[in-house]
Amino acid sequence: MNRGNVFTVSAINQYIKMMFQKDQALAVVFVKGEISNCKYHSSGHIYFTLKDASSAISCVMFAGDRRRLEFRLEDGQEVLIGGTISVYERDGRYQLYAKTVKHAGEGLLAEKYEKLKKKLEEKGYFSQEHKKQIPPYAKRVGIVTAKTGAAIQDIINIATRRNPYVQLILYPARVQGEGACDTIANGIRILDEKNLDVIIVGRGGGSIEDLWAFNEEITAEAIFHCKTPVISAVGHETDTTIADYVADLRAPTPSAAAELAVYDVRLLLEQLEDYKGYLVRGMNDRIGMTRERMALLERQIKFYHPSNQILQTRQYLAELSDRLSRQMQTMVQQKRHDLQILSERLDGMSPLKRLESGYAYVEGENEQRVDSIEKVKPEDTIQVVLWDGKIKAHVVATEKNQVLKGENR
Repeated sequence: MNRGNVFTVSAINQYIKMMFQKDQALAVVFVKGEISNCKYHSSGHIYFTLKDASSAISCVMFAGDRRRLEFRLEDGQEVLIGGTISVYERDGRYQLYAKTVKHAGEGLLAEKYEKLKKKLEEKGYFSQEHKKQIPPYAKRVGIVTAKTGAAIQDIINIATRRNPYVQLILYPARVQGEGACDTIANGIRILDEKNLDVIIVGRGGGSIEDLWAFNEEITAEAIFHCKTPVISAVGHETDTTIADYVADLRAPTPSAAAELAVYDVRLLLEQLEDYKGYLVRGMNDRIGMTRERMALLERQIKFYHPSNQILQTRQYLAELSDRLSRQMQTMVQQKRHDLQILSERLDGMSPLKRLESGYAYVEGENEQRVDSIEKVKPEDTIQVVLWDGKIKAHVVATEKNQVLKGENR
């Protein structure tokens, strides 16, 4: 900027804002301090001042970022704010635009949390191969939580409604404050020796400090070495505790843990009724099929019974006899017909028929047929056979005709 130039207030503020925006160190900052002059605007924005012993800075948290806020801001709170520093052009002042707000101790706790998480992950505490199956029909359920409060009441109500016959065994543990992790770990170890089906470990929601007992290594060790399946039930859905990672199953709330641990007996009874109906239908179908097969076998037995076989054979023989008789009659008639034709043909060829027509038959003295003049000589006696008798004669002479040998006579 040249010294001889004259600028408007807006131009100066815009220039300063541009300088802030170019500075990467101011793009993402974390500032620790005490809240004062906190005001919730009707628009949903929150305006407040963050101060320490010797200085202060104006802050604003817009309504869109406020949705991620886990507690109500109040004067006097020590907080750690993450956000961006920029210039509000209208007033010409810079301020901190808060994106996240956590209690001041949460930064150190987060660092401690990540360190322990990495350590246990390297040791295989989160590995799926170490997870135990939650039994589907638990009869005895152990609970490690405070003896008073919403968590235990929710578990009792849900478990009783789902299965009034389930046995709940409570180990009253401190779930917040100094020594809480020791009582939680001790409760897990004691219940693990009572031959339970599953153990629920948890509490209701709260800040990271309130839930810190479930981020301690002693709690993780107790869960990991527990022979009984463990369901973690820390009522804080947005964050995951170390106990959630180590446990065999994570539930977002104690109520959800009770639903996961205790099977709904009504569903079981309905399922048993379904199985009963399926078995009855199957048995009826099988009985019906067996009855049909028995009826078929009974018909087969009657069919193959010797008396029925004899009757069937007799009927078959009778049918064969009738068929044979009809075939024989047909054959006899056919043969008779054929014989009649042959008889008529033979009768037509009979010598007697020829004799009746005027022909004669000549026999020699020994009644041998004479069919040539060479078989007789003069003075031989012959017989001329006519249709109505015989004539004896003597041969006077023979005269040979001029007939070629082999011609028909």
